[in-house]
Formats: sequence, C-alpha cells, structure tokens
Amino acid sequence: MIKKSKRIENLPPYLFARIDQLKEEAIKRGIDIISLGIGDPDQPTPMPVVQKLCEEALNPANHRYSSYEGMLEFRKAVADWYKYRFNVDLDPKKEVLTLIGSKEGLVHIIWGLVDKEDIVLCPDPGYPVYKIATLLAEGIPYPIPLKKENKFLPKWEDIPSDIAKKSKVMFLNYPSNPTGAVIDKHGLEEAVSFARENDIVILYDNAYSEITFDGFVAPSILEIKGAKDIALEFGSLSKTFNMTGWRIGYAVGNSDLISILSTVKTNVDSGVFQAIQYAGIEALYNLRDFPKESSKIYQNRRDMVLDAFKDLGVEILPPKGTFYVWVPVPEGFTSTDFAAFLLEEIGVLVVPGIGYGDYGEGYIRISTTVEENKLKEALRRIKEFFGKGDWKSKKPSLLLK
Repeated sequence: MIKKSKRIENLPPYLFARIDQLKEEAIKRGIDIISLGIGDPDQPTPMPVVQKLCEEALNPANHRYSSYEGMLEFRKAVADWYKYRFNVDLDPKKEVLTLIGSKEGLVHIIWGLVDKEDIVLCPDPGYPVYKIATLLAEGIPYPIPLKKENKFLPKWEDIPSDIAKKSKVMFLNYPSNPTGAVIDKHGLEEAVSFARENDIVILYDNAYSEITFDGFVAPSILEIKGAKDIALEFGSLSKTFNMTGWRIGYAVGNSDLISILSTVKTNVDSGVFQAIQYAGIEALYNLRDFPKESSKIYQNRRDMVLDAFKDLGVEILPPKGTFYVWVPVPEGFTSTDFAAFLLEEIGVLVVPGIGYGDYGEGYIRISTTVEENKLKEALRRIKEFFGKGDWKSKKPSLLLK
C-alpha cells in the first residue's frame, strides 16, 4: 500500500485546484458558469514578446539546458528595470536570480531558510502558498492579522514579542492578494524596522507592483534604507506583461539570500528556457508602458464591481492594486457557503475568503480577469438575484469542501 509522507498528509487542499474541480463539476451539470475565481489575465501577451519568443525558439543555441541562475542578459534586464522603475541599484551577478515564476522561488527559498518548527510569519488573509511552503518545510506558520479597520495592513504590535523574537522569516505582499490593499514607503519602513529588531528575513512578494489605481505607485521594499541587508523581493512577468503561462520571474535583493535560493534551485531544477528569457528581456526593455494600459483596463473593471455592490448597499474598501475585489459576505453566511450559493444559484464562481486564512472569513474574492461583457453579465446576475430579497430564505446545498 502506498503511503503519503506526513508533510503531504498535513497539507490543506490547494484552494485553486479545488476551485477548478468545482467549476468543471458545475459545467458537467449544465450550469452556465462565469468564473471570477483565479487571477489569470484574459488579455494576450504583447505581440512583440511573442514574436521574440518565436525568433529565439528557432535558434538551436537555445535548445540546450539554460544556466541555473538564468542568463546574465536577463538578470541585467531585471537590474535595469529596477533602476528605471524604483531607482534601486542591483548587481545582476550577485543580487538577481531568474525564477520559473515567482511562486517557485517563494517556495524554494523556504527550503533554504526554515528548519523543523521554525516560525514563519504569514499574512492572513494571504496567498496560500506562504503557509503551504512553510508546512512543507515543517516550519510553523504564524498569522500576521490583516483587518479592515487597519486597511488590511499589519499592526506589528499584534505579533506577541516572544513570537517575534522566535520568528525566522516573514512573508509580506503588497499590493495584496487577496485584499487589493497597498502599502506606502512609511509602512515598509515600519516593516523593515520590525524585522531588523527581531532578526527576521523579509520575503517580499511584489508580483502586483505594476497593477495599481487612482494614481498610486507601488514601491519596492528595496527602496527602504537597510532593507537589502535582510530582504529578498520576488517579482514576476506574469501580471506585469500578461505572461502567466510563460513561467518567468525573478528574485532580487540580499546577495546571501540569493545564494541560498540558488543553492536550492541548482538541486531541483534546470532553469528557464532561454527563448523565454529573451522574450522577457524584450518586455523589460521595450514595453515599459504596457502595464499602465493594463491598469486602466483593470481599474475600469474594478469600478464596475464597486458600483454593482454599492447599488446593493454593500460597503467595500476600494482596492488600489491587483485585479481583485475583497467583498464582505451577507450576515448569516460563511464565506464557503456564500461562494457555493453564488455558484449554485446564479453560476458565478468566486473564491471564499477562508481559503486565504482565518482572517479571510467573512469575505469572498472577485477576480476581474474576465472580458468586460462576461463581467457585466456576472454582475447583472448578482444584482438581479440579490435585489429580489427571497434569496434570504435559501441555503446552499453545494458546499466547497
């Protein structure tokens, strides 16, 4: 009989895989589904990037194994992007590492830093991978509560001093998945100060830095004095240039942390296909204004969602980043039951907040990565159904468990 390892048995089901499964089950039952679930840009990758890939894919020199750390040309493009975008100086040889998407790096760095029962501070609600990576390394995830009354920003006094002193690593993510909250430089200064006082490594997930609204410009944690001594920042071309399926990202920052992550990666993967790296170089140098146009699209969709729920009397803290809207559920429902309710009654798929941590209970996450006609239809269904009032007497029979 095949037995799973304890570390696998102790993992919760991966939220997005379960959502995909429920979507397929609902489609088989004949439900007309509109998915506002997973955040995967619906807009195509810019054509110059696609053309560069095609050109380089025809070059036999790119058909062999790529270097573990990534092509120096790509790492230099990342360093130049950071100078252009954040006015941060990086050594492309020592302070930049190519990743197979930033998710890969977020998981692998934990393997290089965390031993059994080490404490890792994780945003709650937050991207589930932070907690899962910690559990895989047999560490102990401890929540950083993110509450509406604090605009979903950390209050460092909420972390008990004894926990802070024992913590080895902490994840931070702004603009935030799932809340859409943003942080300014003052907030990052407080985070760096807290981490330095407690000898904690910061892993800063900045995957959504280029998707921002209302004039807000997201900072890099590396802009903060002293951050490079303790921090590693993770970025991705996925959201910035609509390249989710391409699987290319980067880690930047402290050279010792880069070396640790590189050591793990050299033992578990063989790097990114060089043609994709050349395509990434094209994006980083020649499409620097592209994210601004994407942000206009997502801001318009965000406003559509906010207006629809405002008409229903639902107060939502307007997100200034990402392509997510964090919506409170009606009284009497858990986030899981309400997500099931929407799926069953009107064929609209959303993500229950509990999937992002205990402090996510009471919310659902709506993704606006669907074309506008579908988004309009989903919002029409929501407004029509909840505008009636008889929905209060119904209970969902389909549970997301």
